[in-house]
Amino acid sequence: MTAADSARRRVVVLACGEPERGDDAVALRAIERLPAAALGATEIRPCRSLGPDDLLEIGPDEACLLVDAAVGITPGVVIGGPLESLLGPGPGAAIPRSTHVLPVEEAVCLAATLRPGLPAGAFVGIGGASFGLGEGLSPAMERALPAFVSAIAAEIERLGRGEAGGA
Repeated sequence: MTAADSARRRVVVLACGEPERGDDAVALRAIERLPAAALGATEIRPCRSLGPDDLLEIGPDEACLLVDAAVGITPGVVIGGPLESLLGPGPGAAIPRSTHVLPVEEAVCLAATLRPGLPAGAFVGIGGASFGLGEGLSPAMERALPAFVSAIAAEIERLGRGEAGGA
């Protein structure tokens, strides 16, 4: 670890998804492709379904990056924003709808209620096309995977420098 690495804020990446449900596995696939430079002060925590406890475990000096596939977004389109934007939609906002039992926005809201505010952080999502049983990503997701990986790496870098999240 270099001196620059030790000065960086640690980023905890919550990579949500079910590996056996088509496009829902995209976050898990994307973190496998992150460049080594993005992993310096980063902890990857795969989670099948985001719960409030996942956010409660983020320390006060850490940042959180939530990465997930979503429905209601054009397949293959990468979106992002500050973690706080998942607390409630603003006028005309596009809020990703998760495939999880407890919707992501509800998990985020519960965590914000149970702790003194949300951790510093952001989310990067991608619209999925197929969430049925099966291991393969849809063609739209395969084509968009490099852009998704790049967006995740850029957000890790931004959060690690201590900047506000939300590309």
